Amino acid sequence: MAAIDDDTRRVLLWALVAFLIWAALAYVMLPRLWTHHEHQPGIKRMPMVTQTKQGIPGDPINVGLVGTEQDILQAMNAAGWMPANPVTLKTSLAIIGSVLLRKPDPQAPVSPLYYDGRVEDLAFEKEIGRSADKRDHVRFWKVMDSGKDGGPVWLGSATYDRGVGLSHYTGAVTHHIGPNVDAARDLLIDDLKAAGMVRAVYQVTGLGPTLFGRNGGGDRYYTNGEVGFAKLTTNGAKNPDPPTIVASPPAVGVKDAVWSAAASLLGVD
Repeated sequence: MAAIDDDTRRVLLWALVAFLIWAALAYVMLPRLWTHHEHQPGIKRMPMVTQTKQGIPGDPINVGLVGTEQDILQAMNAAGWMPANPVTLKTSLAIIGSVLLRKPDPQAPVSPLYYDGRVEDLAFEKEIGRSADKRDHVRFWKVMDSGKDGGPVWLGSATYDRGVGLSHYTGAVTHHIGPNVDAARDLLIDDLKAAGMVRAVYQVTGLGPTLFGRNGGGDRYYTNGEVGFAKLTTNGAKNPDPPTIVASPPAVGVKDAVWSAAASLLGVD
């Protein structure tokens, strides 16, 4: 076996050093810098992905609300989001008719997803077009009776349904989601802000930057990994002032800028 000469050994050594530096930055140092839960420390160790009934990883957690159930119901109504009907034979037939006949069904049911073993507590949707084929929707789970702000804390998963089809995993009929789940998150928060239902907004770390995620139906998604939080007004009272924007740590801004550049480079932004 031929001996490795000094130049080759030097190149291999520097390659190993570069790899170790990259690994330390990518998997240890940078994630620690941009991981932040200072605004809601109680959710730090909570899972950030939902599951299907079969235990398949579902849609990511990307939105959070602070407020009572009544606050949420009033805020979502003011923002133009309708509560989804429960899944029954009647509502299932209604959504089929809506899709096939191109008829409105603004409160069409959403398929159940599970978080920490529980089906969603609340679900809302915003119809797009003439039927339930395309819509924005969100599911919420109450995760704390009292968070840092003193109010109940809810985590949710907001996505855009781009059309009805078959699950890539099970073959069941389902809605396919659009890949940009950050856009769905931001739309919901913006609608609540525009309706005057928000007192403050901030972000906490969620799933983390993800370019090639897959949900329970096998649909691809990507996200910068942040959970957008809105602290709601009380009892549907309209906030006459712009909501307070609570800044994230500077490292998060750097991460988001790098994420945006990487997403644009790969053609997913």
